[in-house]
Amino acid sequence: MLKVSDLTAHYGNIEVLHGISLKVEEDEIVTLIGANGAGKSTLLKAISGVIRPTSGEISFLGQRINGLIAEKVVRLGISHVPEGRNVFPVHTVDTNLDMGAYIRRDKEGVEKDKEFFYAKFPPLSRMRKKLAGLLSGGEQQMLAISRALMSRPKLVLMDEPSMGLAPVLVNEIFNIIKQLHKEGTTIFLVEQNARKALGVAERGYVLETGSVVLEGTSRELLGDVRVRKAYLGES
Repeated sequence: MLKVSDLTAHYGNIEVLHGISLKVEEDEIVTLIGANGAGKSTLLKAISGVIRPTSGEISFLGQRINGLIAEKVVRLGISHVPEGRNVFPVHTVDTNLDMGAYIRRDKEGVEKDKEFFYAKFPPLSRMRKKLAGLLSGGEQQMLAISRALMSRPKLVLMDEPSMGLAPVLVNEIFNIIKQLHKEGTTIFLVEQNARKALGVAERGYVLETGSVVLEGTSRELLGDVRVRKAYLGES
């Protein structure tokens, strides 16, 4: 479904991604783990059209998407749940969901999908007329995920969905990710919580200072001494 080949990206004169190659197949959860500053968010931004890669290729369903603006990437079927949630704080929950469906013209379908997410996430239903900025961190993450899914994407990019959440909410968010996958959503998950990420993903990649240094099944990575020491806190 998604293929990244020898991708490089810069911020100014600094090369942040150094020849990244990876793939995500349909119906998979694939995770990318790594420390802060490794380039994880930069990679997702390059895929979703927020930044323009310097070289290499990104293809989605066989089509090269390098350099497409973010709106066109969304229309092709990729949605991005950004780091830090980034809901529209001065707009209501309901309006945030409408914004997620801005590429759609089927008003009845949009309303039906909104009710689906309100049923899936009852806190959002109770807060639907409240400003998104008044929601808790966990509720904002539910809203960010729901907003991304309102465009009915084929692939969802999730950037640090557990960041800043209490442990009980982290578990809830990962249960949501597992349920979305069961319902047929393909997910590329960027996450610092390596144990949780590898617990839900089929495969994973390890990114260090802009380069993929390891890849394999989740079982393989969980058993790798380097991963256990660097990312699972084991000596």
